[in-house]
Amino acid sequence: MRLESFDTVILGAGAAGMMCAIHAAARGGRVLVVDHAKAPGEKIRISGGGRCNFTNIGTSAKNFISANPHFSKSALGRYKPHDFIALVEKHGIAWHEKTLGQLFCDTSAKQIVSMFLDEMKRVGCELRLRTTLESVEREVSGFTVTLGGDGAAKIRCRHFVVACGGKSIPKMGASGLGYQIAEKFALAVTETRPALVPLTFGEDLLVEFSEMAGVAANAIVSCGKTAFEEALLFTHRGLSGPAILQISSYWREKQPIRIAFLPGDDVLALLASAKRENGRRAIGTVLSDILPKRLAAYFSKIHGWTGPIGEASDRKLAAIAAALQTWEVFPIGSEGYRTAEVTLGGVYTDGLSSRTMEANAVDGLYFIGEVVDVTGWLGGYNFQWAWSSGWAAGTAISQRPA
Repeated sequence: MRLESFDTVILGAGAAGMMCAIHAAARGGRVLVVDHAKAPGEKIRISGGGRCNFTNIGTSAKNFISANPHFSKSALGRYKPHDFIALVEKHGIAWHEKTLGQLFCDTSAKQIVSMFLDEMKRVGCELRLRTTLESVEREVSGFTVTLGGDGAAKIRCRHFVVACGGKSIPKMGASGLGYQIAEKFALAVTETRPALVPLTFGEDLLVEFSEMAGVAANAIVSCGKTAFEEALLFTHRGLSGPAILQISSYWREKQPIRIAFLPGDDVLALLASAKRENGRRAIGTVLSDILPKRLAAYFSKIHGWTGPIGEASDRKLAAIAAALQTWEVFPIGSEGYRTAEVTLGGVYTDGLSSRTMEANAVDGLYFIGEVVDVTGWLGGYNFQWAWSSGWAAGTAISQRPA
């Protein structure tokens, strides 16, 4: 096996890894990026319905979950959404803003991948795909990295960056490798679990939900003191949609979630108005004016709301309004890492420098992106963390004396 030398080896050719590479090589450092996949940036390519929700202009530390809520502030504060937008525009990639500050490519997420490949080529980074990590060992002045697969080699490097993500979407090759490396070097790893993931329900509720698969509605979904107002979607397995994915990062087993349909509306006033205008209309028919028809039929059925609305007392109208805006259900689980967009938890931030992402106790070892215990909300936040943490590590590496 041939012996090679690089300044930096980066494990993972995803969002954080490629971002780190272009900055680590900015001052002429020799950088090698390796990945087991056959193509780089696969999560970038499939994200945002193929258009990549590449950042969120409202990004701040409050949009992230971590054992240390302050850890992300340094990187996010020094490499901001507008910095990434400038890079996107430099490459002529057209973009647009959707709701809630989410930015997407006009054409294709592949443009973001191509942008990184162009930048890596410009600064002289080497990329090896279909290449596996066999081992990484600490040496007096760096690391010895043994690679297998198409890029098999034994490599000596000063810096080793772990950017291989978490456990989400295993069909794309995701694993717990990054956590294993952390533990090998005595870094703690917090509990990991699927996040930004659809929630599943028991057979009793699934039978009730079966007629509503495909129905979407705006709602406020809450768990404990945390709430999100976005769309939810009924599926054959339970509930999905942006509001559910968001709350899934906060939900724990045996906890209920609470759903308020028609957020921002005075539902009681709407019902009272319908009663005054045409009291002969059936309650279910009135509800179908303000809710998706199948959802209105579901609530009418489970609560026994029958008869003309004109015969409903004020007390009954108040009960109907409350039922629609205080619906409580108990998920039994989630769809797991198979469909989770990210992994909650990861390398414990107490063991890392928030400024450089370097391990405090292991000189030259860095952890960036999803592998770290910093998990963003849905809506471009996790990509911004990848860009910011990758930039922080890459910049720190490039500024170290030779």
